Amino acid sequence: HVQLVESGGGSVQTGGSLRLSCEASDYLFSKYGMAWFRQAPGKERERVASIDYDGTTRYADTVKGRFTISKDDAKNILYLEMNRLKPDDSAMYYCARGSQWAKVDDPYDVRYWGQGTQVTVS
Repeated sequence: HVQLVESGGGSVQTGGSLRLSCEASDYLFSKYGMAWFRQAPGKERERVASIDYDGTTRYADTVKGRFTISKDDAKNILYLEMNRLKPDDSAMYYCARGSQWAKVDDPYDVRYWGQGTQVTVS
């Protein structure tokens, strides 16, 4: 049974930083593409950053240069380091897993979602 559990969200001031974590259980982490998505009230869920099974990363233009996605295959943990946060970054952030060896760049690529962690920037 695949479980994705996010943590690390919270409230910060503009310009501050947060690090989100997503702990995955019950599968071989290193074989799967992963991603972070976010959804603000009244808006569609959007991809923030992706990391392929081989460590290749991609970012939405809105976060490029401020956010860093990474993973620790030995610990089965996905991270999102967020710096220079802006009020527009406020949203529920979700960890997502795709299919084996596949990229995750779109909600249609996602096979499992975490429950989300709230980020509020004021």
